[in-house]
Amino acid sequence: MKLKLAFCLAFLLQSFISLSQDAKELYYDFEVGVIEHLDEYIPDDIMITNEAGKLVNLKEQIDKPTALIFVYYRCPGICSPLMDGLAEVVEKSDLNLSEDYQVLTISFDPSETIDLAIKKKNNYKSLVKGKNTEEGWKFFTADSINIAKATQSMGFRYKKTGNDYTHAATVIVLSPEGKITRYLNGTYFLPFEFKLAMIEASKGQTGPTINKILQYCYSYDPVGQAYVLNITKITGTIILAMGIIVFLLLVIRRPKKKKA
Repeated sequence: MKLKLAFCLAFLLQSFISLSQDAKELYYDFEVGVIEHLDEYIPDDIMITNEAGKLVNLKEQIDKPTALIFVYYRCPGICSPLMDGLAEVVEKSDLNLSEDYQVLTISFDPSETIDLAIKKKNNYKSLVKGKNTEEGWKFFTADSINIAKATQSMGFRYKKTGNDYTHAATVIVLSPEGKITRYLNGTYFLPFEFKLAMIEASKGQTGPTINKILQYCYSYDPVGQAYVLNITKITGTIILAMGIIVFLLLVIRRPKKKKA
């Protein structure tokens, strides 16, 4: 009985390993989304253009906990909800923007100019009240080579579709040393979660992505540019879990033979 149980458990373990390997390969085999690079440092050679039109080193701009987002300024879809959500949590947070942390916005469209970035910044300066957005929320552009370095190093994947781009929404949290410590996915952020992410980043601590469960349950729809509930994935997981439980119960709780 013990030998059979051990064999069954070994079989289940091997099945789980195979499933996890397949899931990992599937996870990396997509064009649009976010691949987390937690505990990794951003490269030292990424050059971006600041609001004064000067070429600066990205890593040198990071001297405090940083919330970094990739957008493109003329985006008709998810970029505005992302920046709106970030603006809302910045305004609600009891942390001091530009002192306790900063926000960096980088366009991943190489055709966009810094003039367009400044216009977008001015919109959010008027939207966020009581915070030092002038110094604390900085907007940048970059060329295609440096955009590729930045997005690839932080796991941000997007796809050009016609004149626009298909992409997901995420805030990448960086430590003052440029270490990736957390990803906040979606367009709505809880003040507590945001504050915790900044505090952990200040210490260089990598925090778990609380939204990982939501990422599993929701899939990004490139057409609608929104997150939708993945019924198939959830149902399949529940059925698999129930099947394993029933199988283990049948194996472990075998009826005892009555004594003659």
